Amino acid sequence: MEVSRPMTYLGFAALSLVSPNLWAADGLNSGNTAWVLTATALVLFMTLPGLALFYGGLVRSKNVLSVLMQCFAIACVTSILWLVGVYSLAFDTGNAWIGGVSKFFMADMTESGLSGDIPESTFSLFQLTFAIITPALIIGAFAERMKFSAMLIFSSIWLIVVYAPVTHWVWGGGWLQQMGLLDFAGGTVVHVTAGVAALVAAIMIGPRRGFPTTAMPPHNMTMTVIGSGMLWVGWFGFNGGSALAANGDASMAMMVTHISAATGAVTWMALEWIKYGKPSMLGIVTGMVAGLGTITPASGFVGPAGALIIGLSAGFVCFNATLFIKRVLKIDDSLDVFPVHGVGGILGTFLVGIFASTELGVFSGQGFAENITSMSEQLTVQTIGIASTLVYTAILTYVLLKLIDLSIGLRVSKEEEIEGLDIVLHEERGYDIH
Repeated sequence: MEVSRPMTYLGFAALSLVSPNLWAADGLNSGNTAWVLTATALVLFMTLPGLALFYGGLVRSKNVLSVLMQCFAIACVTSILWLVGVYSLAFDTGNAWIGGVSKFFMADMTESGLSGDIPESTFSLFQLTFAIITPALIIGAFAERMKFSAMLIFSSIWLIVVYAPVTHWVWGGGWLQQMGLLDFAGGTVVHVTAGVAALVAAIMIGPRRGFPTTAMPPHNMTMTVIGSGMLWVGWFGFNGGSALAANGDASMAMMVTHISAATGAVTWMALEWIKYGKPSMLGIVTGMVAGLGTITPASGFVGPAGALIIGLSAGFVCFNATLFIKRVLKIDDSLDVFPVHGVGGILGTFLVGIFASTELGVFSGQGFAENITSMSEQLTVQTIGIASTLVYTAILTYVLLKLIDLSIGLRVSKEEEIEGLDIVLHEERGYDIH
């Protein structure tokens, strides 16, 4: 079987060495370009308004605008930083650890790009939408208590010192890509980095006032459900677009994404029903997100049967991880970023080494088989990728947050937190409070 793309997100230079046929001088592929442009819009839709509404509905009414503002500001600042140099550090030819600087300010970006298949501008814009949602995910961990200025500084520097290097390692021709790490659409690059950073941030900034004794229910589950639906739809671009072509690999990635999301949702709902006697809307949408995050690294490498098991695993493992973090460790990761995205990313990145292997062919997808080694060898690579990403992200996140805390402080005052961040930081209210 001909494999159209041996790996997704290969740096353009590395891609030419693996699959020279992609470099045929026959002009751009309009179908592929149109699909990736569509996927780009879908991934941006995940953050604005999807994630913003999802998170906004989960916080208390006095903080809803602060969350929406954070998501919107991150999208804007990340776009500027991507132009200035983050894209170059992630994808320009450099060394095994970091990209070069020749793409600063998108220099030398031609209409046909380097691949001759889709424009480089399309590839860069698609990648930008991933860079936007990753730091936006982290804000769920410190929602309702971090200063807006501290959030902006943290997100901006974190994008440069954590996201760009890890992206280069995995997708830009770096050392993990050279080892053969399988991460189709961001298990390590997006979910492990965001989840681990969220856990570190939640620990360092401390719990919200009243946690865990005071109930802090979502102020608007309708908003959250709307946002979760947008995330589900947008994830088709997230995973399907990562094939960088309108082909069978994109189709299969979308198929397994949907199956895992549905299975994760049903699993979480069932566990909650058994444990508490009633299923909740919050539970089913959280299970959906867990299924989506967990299938992300595997989406281009496994088939429907593998996706079913991955979704089931996601619902079970992430459900119990959420209870453990909040009730046993008593860490106030406000919107469950680490147990859903971090644990899901780790789980999915590990499971792809099992279900994409030749030993379990019934679970694997139709593409990419030539790049997959034996299960034991692949699991070793996957474990190294997870561990290195986790440790690097934790250390850099801790150092960055510590420096910000020593300089301008991370957290608003007790009085400001009680008043609510909407009025204190933005002089606005999303809802009238009587």
